[in-house]
Amino acid sequence: MSLALTGGLILGGCSSSSSDESSEASGDKTVVKMMHLWPEGSSNAQYTIVDDIITAYEKENPDVDIQTEILGNEQYKEKIKVLSASNELPDVGITWAAGYMKPFVEGDMFASLDDITQKDKFVAGTLDAFSFEEKTYALPLELNITPVYYNKEIFKKYNLEAPKTYDEFLKVVKTLTDNKVTPITLGNKDRWTGSMWYMYLADRIGGPEVLNNAINRTGSFEDPALVKAAEEVKNLVDMGAFVKGFNGLSNDEAKGYFMNEQAAMYMMATWELPNYTTTPDVAQEFKDKVGYFKFPAYEGGKGNVDSYVGGPGVGLFVSEQSKVKEEAKEFVSYLVEEWGKRSVVDAGVIPATFVDTNNSELHPMYIDILKDLENATNLTLYADVQMSAKVADVHLNQIQSLFGGESTPKQFTKAQEDALAAEK
Repeated sequence: MSLALTGGLILGGCSSSSSDESSEASGDKTVVKMMHLWPEGSSNAQYTIVDDIITAYEKENPDVDIQTEILGNEQYKEKIKVLSASNELPDVGITWAAGYMKPFVEGDMFASLDDITQKDKFVAGTLDAFSFEEKTYALPLELNITPVYYNKEIFKKYNLEAPKTYDEFLKVVKTLTDNKVTPITLGNKDRWTGSMWYMYLADRIGGPEVLNNAINRTGSFEDPALVKAAEEVKNLVDMGAFVKGFNGLSNDEAKGYFMNEQAAMYMMATWELPNYTTTPDVAQEFKDKVGYFKFPAYEGGKGNVDSYVGGPGVGLFVSEQSKVKEEAKEFVSYLVEEWGKRSVVDAGVIPATFVDTNNSELHPMYIDILKDLENATNLTLYADVQMSAKVADVHLNQIQSLFGGESTPKQFTKAQEDALAAEK
């Protein structure tokens, strides 16, 4: 699974409760049991937000007792698996999108949340990843989109500006390589990192549906736009756009080149934003040098700059078997709304709901990103997350082969088409 759906979640487990009362000791109160994956020790900001929201909710609803069990990421996944097998899911829990939640939906374990879903409050595309056959089965809390971060000082040194078109982007790359500056850092040992470059090119050339259609089988991975996107990746590699040895570097290793000002650009999801805004461990002098731009428009292409590659992080589900389903839904609705008000300032996490950008506590870069999201026309979920595990592995291996020159653009697209067709 891509980091897209697990990025920022720290492993390690513990268990606790928001209330010392047991179900039996709760008197006339309605008990809503919740499981989440932000332990106080390893995910303090998220833990505190949820804990505060629960306290406020119980104060406003004195007849409701929210009892929590808290586990680290991997322990959480294991326990949910066990509970689902015995039809004992918590009333409210955490889920990932798309392929992860599909078996739960097909097994009638998650309740439809259409009755509490206010679609106009969510960024375009975020609910889609938690929907099946036009019904919403979880409400997303987090959202990651993928801008290109750049070093403003390096750009200024070579009289460069943030590119708006792909031709301008190629000129930036050429100017930097001509001056022996590494244009882009990329840790493609992790493979999903290169996939994001390919996905953006596919989107800008063929429009927002071409890749999705190839994956869902209403189209083909050998679509000319998808071949052209692979050709553009090859062209970037041949130009020397990426840091040397990129296929042998992890994402964390590659990030160091940008943080140490040895590369001018770094494309990564918005979970990186704290490093450039609020994290005390990073020097302010460096933070002041970082800007970002949207992946540029491709001349003659069908996509536009307000379409993003990204994905929602986790969402909240309500168990279909819950004996307090209505109360659980009311709590989920409340939690999602309150999380949206607090997550950026308190945890550096962009929520899936729209945020009031007049909040004076927000860092300017967050305000700019949030305003961009208000105008988002599309969100394309990370390709490997859309695919089955088997096909995703083919995709990611082919990404590495394309960037490494072992697959030609046509071999790249054919291998993925064959893998998808074999599953049908």
